[in-house]
Amino acid sequence: MKNKMILWTAGMISLVVVLMIIIVSLEPPKEGITRSQAFKAAALLTASREECEAHQKAAGRSHFSAKEQVNWFVKYMDYLYDEDYLTEELTPANLTTAQGLLTYREASYLAARAGSSFKARVGANKHNQDSPYPEEDWWALYGAMAKELDPEGKITDVTAVLYGTPSNLEQAASWTAYTTEGDYGFEGLALDAYMDCEIRFLAREGEMIAMRELVSEDVTYPNVWLTDGSEGHFKVYLGTLSREFTVNGKMGKAEDLENNLVDLVLNRGRLVKIVLKKDRINGKVLSVTEDAIEIEGYGRLELAPNFNVYKLYGDFKTLSLKDILVGYNLQEFVAADGKLCAALVERQFDAKTIRVLLMNTGFKSLFHPSVELTVHGSAVLEYDVGEGKTESEELSDGALLQIQPGDKRLENGRLEIRPAGDEGITINSIERAQGNPTYSGSLEIRQEADGLVLVNDLYLEDYLTKVVPSEMPSSYEKEALKAQAVCARTYAYRQIQGNAYSQFGAHVDDSTNYQVYNNKETDEKTTAAVKETYGKMLFYEDKAVEAFYFSTSCGHTTDGSVWGSEGAKLPYLQAVEMRERRKTQDLTDNAAFDAFIRNPDVPSYDSSFPMYRWETDVSSDLLSGKIGGVGTVQNLTVTKRGPGGIAQELLVEGSGGNTTIKTQGSIRSTLGDPGLSIAKKDGSVMEGSDLLPSAFISIEKRSADDGTISFHIYGGGFGHGAGMSQNGAQGMAREGKDYREILDFFYKGTELREQ
Repeated sequence: MKNKMILWTAGMISLVVVLMIIIVSLEPPKEGITRSQAFKAAALLTASREECEAHQKAAGRSHFSAKEQVNWFVKYMDYLYDEDYLTEELTPANLTTAQGLLTYREASYLAARAGSSFKARVGANKHNQDSPYPEEDWWALYGAMAKELDPEGKITDVTAVLYGTPSNLEQAASWTAYTTEGDYGFEGLALDAYMDCEIRFLAREGEMIAMRELVSEDVTYPNVWLTDGSEGHFKVYLGTLSREFTVNGKMGKAEDLENNLVDLVLNRGRLVKIVLKKDRINGKVLSVTEDAIEIEGYGRLELAPNFNVYKLYGDFKTLSLKDILVGYNLQEFVAADGKLCAALVERQFDAKTIRVLLMNTGFKSLFHPSVELTVHGSAVLEYDVGEGKTESEELSDGALLQIQPGDKRLENGRLEIRPAGDEGITINSIERAQGNPTYSGSLEIRQEADGLVLVNDLYLEDYLTKVVPSEMPSSYEKEALKAQAVCARTYAYRQIQGNAYSQFGAHVDDSTNYQVYNNKETDEKTTAAVKETYGKMLFYEDKAVEAFYFSTSCGHTTDGSVWGSEGAKLPYLQAVEMRERRKTQDLTDNAAFDAFIRNPDVPSYDSSFPMYRWETDVSSDLLSGKIGGVGTVQNLTVTKRGPGGIAQELLVEGSGGNTTIKTQGSIRSTLGDPGLSIAKKDGSVMEGSDLLPSAFISIEKRSADDGTISFHIYGGGFGHGAGMSQNGAQGMAREGKDYREILDFFYKGTELREQ
């Protein structure tokens, strides 16, 4: 009996072993991954596509033959060869190898370069080393390596709907996939089977690494613009590109559907439903935030998910939320279920009005603890009472109004005061250089968490009449004032489009952050300068210029690089001598600039002005307290100068280490202080401020008998030095130049147009 039991047990074990062998032999082998795909992914563990391309260009050679270097995978494999993740002995550099399957041996070699623990994970041995490494195992290994080699998380897991590739979009760029989460390169991947599907993929900095999962074949394209309907077809804009769809009779006629906002519902790439959204509203936009838009007459309306902005006039274009300008009624809004689904921009921006955020006394804050104002002439006070309804009050001439936080009239939004005449509101709770300022246009008051916000809505030309005297003395020559008016108008035009304060319903504030507004009384001369240049602005290649200006030059301007790489692309901002001949001196060498700036007699249009040359002393003790990590400051050296000699980098050497201060703004902030005494060219002295007057400086170290160190600074000019010198414009006007000649000098190649 015992022997029978042993034989039965042994038989069962044998049977199980045989069954396991049969199951294993019948199980299909795991699929491998091509070397080109695996090596692209491996390269993107430590570098972006652009960095691989730059590496290839810098190397000036390739491991592949000249004939094969056109292939997309070459840059990735070259990068891996040069970084020793691949060897040509193990993986020859040719097309055949790249198209073949990754082996255990190659995966093991690459993993070992990433870390010894990864090599062990591959499990290569003498039996499988030349066999294909399973794709599933590769991506598991890849995820582990990414945690080690990509600590910053540049490799991301993205879920999106794929709506375009070059195979279905004529306007698509090569190897570019268009998704609801942005555009991605997809070199070496096959995506067409996933069109109009939700997919999950790995990506690094705009390049797909791998398609990982089909998430859903049921997708909806919400809030898209449908147009050009005819003969059963229509065009729809998805993101930045357009697609054509076929519509069957049950959904309606294509020509009846065009020029509408719709939701498109698809299943397995086939259009199954169209949801029309026809409710339209319009009105002046009062504020724009990330989740809502306030519209005059409707109040604050929430944005639906996938809110879109479409430009319908001229060439169709997809815009962004920041392109919805406050203070203007340029668009219709499409609404559904109580939310805004899209904005349809139908008219061009004309820059007729501007909305100014009024800061408190001293320009220290956007918020006011309370507001007191006097009305001149009759006025209407209107406020929102909820559900899009308003109530109004009549205000008589001389009415005194006090608004405190918590005022019931502010519960549902803003309060607006609209005077019947010009110069209708004096704000008694604000002090300016002229006293209590008086404003034309309307005044809006809104309560925020930090206090009350005041917005002055007025005509742009009226705004300019109060900017020009605040930015340039009214005693200056009329042609200089006219040049200033054109610059101020051009600057304001760009700032309105910039929409920086849209959350408060404003374009600019009234401080030096933008242009100083209503700090000084208007003047006949400055008002005439605005009127005589009505609507005129500076353009370069059909775009309003960056009309930067500053107080005084040092005898030479700088170029747009003072604002960084973007500014360097502004060709009309040039570094030139402030003289008739308009040449460019090379003042980037310290010796050349030192000789230039220490000479007060260098001829210039603004050489007669006190700030043309100035000097000051900065103590080591002062700097040591401001600059951390260097100990006691022992020396200062300008190590890099930009065009015109402006300091761009300052080396600070200290007892505890060195540091470099970069950009003219940071250098001026580091060396500036309200306690400085600044001697001007005319012998007068002024107090310093948080910023040094300019970064056109030469530095001389001085040591006293008691061992204390100070730095004598020879400087010139006042301001950043790019664009128009206001005192230079005055000097040119004195010599008989008109405002057109002045503007052409400072903004070379621009065109003066009336907008």
